[in-house]
Amino acid sequence: MKKQDRAPDARNLLAANVQELRIKLGISQEKLAERAGFHRTYVSQVERRLANATVDNVQKLADVLSVPVTRLFELPTSD
Repeated sequence: MKKQDRAPDARNLLAANVQELRIKLGISQEKLAERAGFHRTYVSQVERRLANATVDNVQKLADVLSVPVTRLFELPTSD
């Protein structure tokens, strides 16, 4: 299987979905971080694929974004 044929990895999916959902909600990284109990730089690192989020932190992000955890690992929509 060629590398480009593989599904995106979990960190890439998480990053893309957190950013997409945050933007759809019209909130900044700082506001998302504040509501989830994180520092703003952590959300930035998640969205830039630099942070390896723990299960607990993924749950906090999902809660603030009002989606099930599984939504953060789906292929992003192209709306």
